[in-house]
Amino acid sequence: MAPYLPPSGGRTGKLRLDFNENTVGCSPRVLEYVRQHLDRNIFAVYPEYVETREKLCGYFGVTDGQLVLTNGTDEAIQVLVNTFLDDNDEVLLLQPSYAMYRFYSEVAGAAVHEIPYHKKDLAFPLAELLAAIRPETRAILIANPNNPTGTGTDIASIRRILEAAPQAAVLIDEAYYEFCGITALPLVAEYPNLFVSRTFSKVFGMAAMRLGVLLTQAENGGFLRKAQSPYSVNLLAAIAVRAAIEDTEYVQSYVEEVLQARDLVYEGLGRMGIHFYISQGNFVLFECGDRAIEIRDGLRAAGVLVRDRSYEIAGCVRVTIGTRDQSRRFLKELERIW
Repeated sequence: MAPYLPPSGGRTGKLRLDFNENTVGCSPRVLEYVRQHLDRNIFAVYPEYVETREKLCGYFGVTDGQLVLTNGTDEAIQVLVNTFLDDNDEVLLLQPSYAMYRFYSEVAGAAVHEIPYHKKDLAFPLAELLAAIRPETRAILIANPNNPTGTGTDIASIRRILEAAPQAAVLIDEAYYEFCGITALPLVAEYPNLFVSRTFSKVFGMAAMRLGVLLTQAENGGFLRKAQSPYSVNLLAAIAVRAAIEDTEYVQSYVEEVLQARDLVYEGLGRMGIHFYISQGNFVLFECGDRAIEIRDGLRAAGVLVRDRSYEIAGCVRVTIGTRDQSRRFLKELERIW
């Protein structure tokens, strides 16, 4: 296995456009709510999740049995893989995509089969994925929209995948759902092989809290909880999310700002003659040719962090979209070194 070592050091004080985080922070109501609940005694006891689960079930419109509370999306992937994959079981992944799909599949000893995104436009390879599904396929892990390409697929295509692989656990990872508005969650009642994950690390600005959910039919939820540590979500995260989901105005305002800033980045990249890929997330992948590392390092020297993805997609760099002011700063520094 190749270790997953994200470049997470030395980011303090810089414009963080490298990890697709919320670039302005969580809702102020989250901080206030956590402060109100801070007490020295709460750190001495194991966390209780009853109130948090009730609020999250209401937010997502599911029953308690359908919701698995997880330590970020990473644990959602891990628990699903540990529950449904054994040694040498076949798992289908798209390439490039989120590294932890392969990571946890390899840890479980599964046989990984990757289907590449279309080279020309990085479009979702539906036909190729459907052709790769076999009776032996036990899991299919899909990010929609996908990171790092920014491209996604529609509900009709997700239905075709679910129906082509009734024997496989199909994960639709919706980490960037709020920026595209496409969700497979209404299909959960219809398809027993469907699993939908959401995270509070992106639009909600709570990446440090490590909180996510895995949503599926209640029978599946029972199996998943057997393979999960009972206290994997810390108490502060469980408290904070109650306030986060209530401040819908904050989330919507941030989404609207990001979408406007994304258009600004499209315009700026186009003006510089830089080829980019249309994104459904809060990030944009653009081409730098053989200068990808040089561009990344030049921007870092100017205090702007972006992510090199040339090791997966030749010559490509990914920039997180934050506010319009942040995007203008990124474009100014990029133009200076371009």
